[in-house]
Amino acid sequence: MITNASWTPAADSGITIKSVKTAGLTFEVAEMLPQSGPEQSGEGQHLALCLHGFPELNYSWRHQMPILAAKGYRVWAPNLRGYGATDRPDDMREYAMDRLTQDVADLIDASGAKQVTLFAHDWGAIIAWMFAILKLRPLTRLIIMNVPHPGVARREMRKWRQLKKSWYIFFFQVPRLPEMLLSRDEGRAIGRLFAKTSSDPARFGPEVQRIYSDAAARPGATKAMVDYYRALLKHKDTVDPGDLTIDIPTLQVWGEDDVALNIHCTEGNEEWVSHFTLKRLPGVSHWVQQDAPEAVNAILAEWLPDA
Repeated sequence: MITNASWTPAADSGITIKSVKTAGLTFEVAEMLPQSGPEQSGEGQHLALCLHGFPELNYSWRHQMPILAAKGYRVWAPNLRGYGATDRPDDMREYAMDRLTQDVADLIDASGAKQVTLFAHDWGAIIAWMFAILKLRPLTRLIIMNVPHPGVARREMRKWRQLKKSWYIFFFQVPRLPEMLLSRDEGRAIGRLFAKTSSDPARFGPEVQRIYSDAAARPGATKAMVDYYRALLKHKDTVDPGDLTIDIPTLQVWGEDDVALNIHCTEGNEEWVSHFTLKRLPGVSHWVQQDAPEAVNAILAEWLPDA
């Protein structure tokens, strides 16, 4: 267990928070053990590894963890480097893609799991796409939420329909100002961001907002968040993605009312992903697994086999 956790799951939730020391960093991890099958002892051989996005936390997977555990998976939802109580390197170079994908490999190694299904949203999905492309560790399946394949992203970033939505990436290159704005008023700007851009603001009431705001108010937290975007442009060639192909079953879940990514980002992923399934959710925002957890969980229950 860790002290000063980013969120405290309900005692009857089955979710616990612990520290996981890897070859690189120490991560704050939300864990839920298998609730069915022969591996209920907690040594589940099939890991469901859930990667959150910006400016989220592992908390963003709270609605999915129980259904995955019920299907027999051991569920880990880490706070990515720089987030929550996970180690927070100060140097912007430490948030480049080679470091981020290695974090995933290190977490898998630390888990000891024999199989891994990778779930990811937003920045977590950017990392997950590249991790699957690089094949740093074997994956059984890949589930991506509201982020296009890198090949599609490159295409769309050459078009005004996406470029105008991605203005914040360029704003985040400005020194110091972005993190100052995000951390103002004890991080409340971060909490309010979810409600303002959600299709269902009731999902992001004061208690939910406070968890995100408190995490953003930690010293250095917003700088780390923004450094992901700075490293994306300033250290963009730290990995070699080759032909960008992925040959494992891949599911893309997409909330159609995404303020940051246009709907054409769902088109053309099949060019690089040989076993691709797309599920679109009308009237749902970028925060898809939090905005519409029932719909997302129904999709996962149908598409995923039991562990």
